[in-house]
Amino acid sequence: MAKVNWKPGTMVYPLPAILVSCGRGDEANLMTAAWTGTVCTNPPMLYISVRPERHSHAIISREMEFTVNLTTADMARATDFCGVRSGRDTDKWAATGLTQVPGVACACPAVGESPLSIECRVKTVMRLGSHDMFLADVVNVMADERWIDTEGRFDLQASGLMSYSHGAYIGPGEYLGHFGFSVKKNKNIHK
Repeated sequence: MAKVNWKPGTMVYPLPAILVSCGRGDEANLMTAAWTGTVCTNPPMLYISVRPERHSHAIISREMEFTVNLTTADMARATDFCGVRSGRDTDKWAATGLTQVPGVACACPAVGESPLSIECRVKTVMRLGSHDMFLADVVNVMADERWIDTEGRFDLQASGLMSYSHGAYIGPGEYLGHFGFSVKKNKNIHK
């Protein structure tokens, strides 16, 4: 199988398409991000990377907290809007109709329509080049009870999560298996 070499670039796709909420009161803002991920399980940590010229960068740098809100296919238009409009000029909450839900461990609001909102406190800011990385401790997780199944498990996939892949928003995909399915013994599978 032949491969073509390209210049170095960030080609790890798909990524979650998230809305980052930050600020408080009249300054509460939303921004779209895809540069995010898990850093550590114990203690729970994640990161977001934000361009310094973004309006939210100054807010997060000052407040040292933010909330990561996962998005769904139903939120695609609002998610895109929050990525192409600046909070300097636009009240994105009003423009998108998204609902502010008071934070529990952070002063910034969460997005009511998000199936999962992850409240974070910034631990370190790393200046990397085009983006600054905000490394953060997860201080609370707010789960929409609609996605808790009858056995008390959170069924995040049922919420219709959206991802971002090389400039495109992608809706929910096909279920292919769960962690460890490749080695699970199944009496119905013959070699």
